[in-house]
Amino acid sequence: MLQTDTHLATELLQTAQQLQQAGLNKGTSGNVSVRNATGFLITPSGVPVDALSATTMVQMGLDGIAETDKKPSSEWRFHRDILQQRPEVNAVVHTHSMFATTLACSHREIPAFHYMIAVAGGANIRCAPYALFGSQALSDAAIEALKARKACLLANHGVIALGKDLAEALSIAIEVENLAEQYWRALQLGTPYILSEVEMQAVFAQFKGYSSWADPLET
Repeated sequence: MLQTDTHLATELLQTAQQLQQAGLNKGTSGNVSVRNATGFLITPSGVPVDALSATTMVQMGLDGIAETDKKPSSEWRFHRDILQQRPEVNAVVHTHSMFATTLACSHREIPAFHYMIAVAGGANIRCAPYALFGSQALSDAAIEALKARKACLLANHGVIALGKDLAEALSIAIEVENLAEQYWRALQLGTPYILSEVEMQAVFAQFKGYSSWADPLET
């Protein structure tokens, strides 16, 4: 493994550990990937976070071929397809976090009930329709839900968050879960007020230059 890839593999490990520490993943749930010079590194299939190391990370090409004698996450397809189709994205985080997954199990998107929805790049966080885990159909559904977005929910499944690097993808995943919990709680009181398109455009204007993850994307 090249020195740069060793560094990326260590970052990948740390991100997986941080997701577990934050309660966004448990056991073997969820997965993480990061782009490198020859494709991408991804967490392995079926390995608990506590058993992961930098050397257990799996190298994959954008042709979908994994390095010999290693088994990549079953969700490698949407990682590969996102990195192929979104050149500005270098890291993908997938979680089964509690509140976002709860909403996803009701096939609910998260609307602009709070201005921080801008973290996902638009005025909502879409929910992709259900498809079998690990399938090309799931990847296709995720790609559609992620158009002009940095995060989406996956029906009856979980969440995907994207970033220019692992730190940004992790930050967005954490913020999406925070928003999902706030929205779930707001729903207990009735129907939350949803910010208008004009109000959200003002948010994006205010955020401009404030933080790269808040840069608006085309709808």
